[in-house]
Amino acid sequence: MIRGILARAPHRVVILGAALASAMASVALSSAASAQGGAPPAAARDPRNMGGGNCSANPYNCIDAVNPLPAPNTVWMEEMTWMDVRDAMKAGKTTAIIATGGMEPNGPWLVTGKHNYVLHTNCEAIARKLGNALCAPIVKFVPEGNISPASGHMVSPGTISMREETFRMLLTDLVASLKAHGFTKIILIGDSGGNQAGQRWVADSVTKIWQGAPIVAHIQEYYDYASVAKHMEQFGIHQTVAEGLHDDPEIALNMFIDDPKSIRYDERAKAKVLTINGVSLADRKKATAWAKQIVEFRTKVTVEAIEKAMANKGTLPAPPRRTGGN
Repeated sequence: MIRGILARAPHRVVILGAALASAMASVALSSAASAQGGAPPAAARDPRNMGGGNCSANPYNCIDAVNPLPAPNTVWMEEMTWMDVRDAMKAGKTTAIIATGGMEPNGPWLVTGKHNYVLHTNCEAIARKLGNALCAPIVKFVPEGNISPASGHMVSPGTISMREETFRMLLTDLVASLKAHGFTKIILIGDSGGNQAGQRWVADSVTKIWQGAPIVAHIQEYYDYASVAKHMEQFGIHQTVAEGLHDDPEIALNMFIDDPKSIRYDERAKAKVLTINGVSLADRKKATAWAKQIVEFRTKVTVEAIEKAMANKGTLPAPPRRTGGN
């Protein structure tokens, strides 16, 4: 059966707003039916239980347990204990950022997880700039083209794709999970062009269903590499040739600041191939300064857009489409 489904429609978008609403309603009705005798009653759960165990078995499993360790210096939920997240939210960090990347080919120098490295630096910078936000784990698998027959980036080894409807349902579940824990603002940013429509659809759909509580917004302004390139011209980055690779100085530098290995910096320096589109990255000190400027600019633009979206109680109208992008 699964094989037949994959063969018939591996890449069609079949999710509609009504279907999402119906699915949520079905879950609610199912839960209600179970509670009213539709299924054998489960043992009553102690509302104090938290942390993966029973409060009665260990006081650290109690909802109000005092955190035995100091708060970690991180904005990443996956690097925090449940107590760390609980305490951060009590302290006012009730904005969550969901960042979507991808696995795709990017020429001979950049690793397939390009967008994920970029987001590892940028989501942290954005969350710290906001001051009230935490980053959910990066969504590393997104639509990259048809799986069979292969199209788009799927023609290159190392690419991992996802059906558009799967991507949208995944984001819906992530948003719903964060809502369940009490996050009042949920932000969606994507570092790849193919991620934008699905994110906007999810944000708009749940905003309509939940009537703005929490506020869920897709931030299209984050994904604007053309403006990044324009901004960096004043610092001396002038692309003089188009090498035709899925690569450019701005994204390479944004990766470099997160992990130089992700752009094979040392190996390229040794082979004397540290140039992209006519821009040399060989001066490590200058490359580091450029990279910091890129992160600072993208953070500023995104934070300003987030603040506008929050004031709007949801996603802003789509900005004019710009050329360029990775």
